Amino acid sequence: MSKARSLSHVNLRNGLLFCLPWLIGLTVFLIYPLCAALYYSLCDYSVLLPPVFIGFDNYLGLAKDPLFWQSLGNTAYFAAGSVSLGLLVSLSLALLLNSRVKALGVYRTIFFLPSLMPVVASSILWMWMYNGQSGLINTGLHALGIRGPAWLADPLWAKPAIVIMAVWGAGNAMVVYLAGLQDVPTSLYEAALIDGAGFFQRLFHVTIPMISPVIYFNVVLSVISGFQAFTQAFIMTGSTGAPERSTLFYVLNLYNVGFQDLRMGYASAMAWVLFVIILLLTWAATKLSQRFVTYDR
Repeated sequence: MSKARSLSHVNLRNGLLFCLPWLIGLTVFLIYPLCAALYYSLCDYSVLLPPVFIGFDNYLGLAKDPLFWQSLGNTAYFAAGSVSLGLLVSLSLALLLNSRVKALGVYRTIFFLPSLMPVVASSILWMWMYNGQSGLINTGLHALGIRGPAWLADPLWAKPAIVIMAVWGAGNAMVVYLAGLQDVPTSLYEAALIDGAGFFQRLFHVTIPMISPVIYFNVVLSVISGFQAFTQAFIMTGSTGAPERSTLFYVLNLYNVGFQDLRMGYASAMAWVLFVIILLLTWAATKLSQRFVTYDR
């Protein structure tokens, strides 16, 4: 009995030692920053001076800050557009690539490659494509007799332009959808064909219900990514979110407040508000998944 207990203690010690590097990383890079940000969000903290506790003044200030609401609205617009269009494009591509055509591997590679390009490089590429005078997009529209907009210089088109760029990298989600489509039992399609179901009937009554867990997974990840949009706007329109702050996304505004204005306490409050927003949206998606997502096979 004592030997068994001693062996159990040894196994526990060895297990903890193996987990120790991960536990240290979790504490240093996640738990401590979260707790520190929560404390600083209750303080007037400029990095250069010690934090001064002010309670919930930072959160009350957010409610009266027009830039906060404008950046939140811009981010919600971007997230809604990128999630919905990304879902439509990636699922459509997956449905096309799930069919038996020649050189299928080549097509899959072509559609997946854009998602591998670094965001900075793709942002610079799309800046050139969106150029109002000599950009590739406006040049093509001019050849069709259409006068293209100024894109990134036009407040009306700046956000849709960044949404289109985000949808261009839908290859990552496409691969996940494609894996889900290949896991749908062929017997269900055969039964639907025998019953005389057409393409759209099979799509809405067989395909989408069977891959609904995959759709739920991709939508949640896309929402989280959409509300954390930063690099595209920072590279393409600058830290001010020009023109007329139409691309001032939430995280870009947070960056300006924290690292340019040095109002780290206020920026920490913004970070926690963003965390709560993403948490609530994820919770809502999970609740909806209980009604619309099926795990039957």
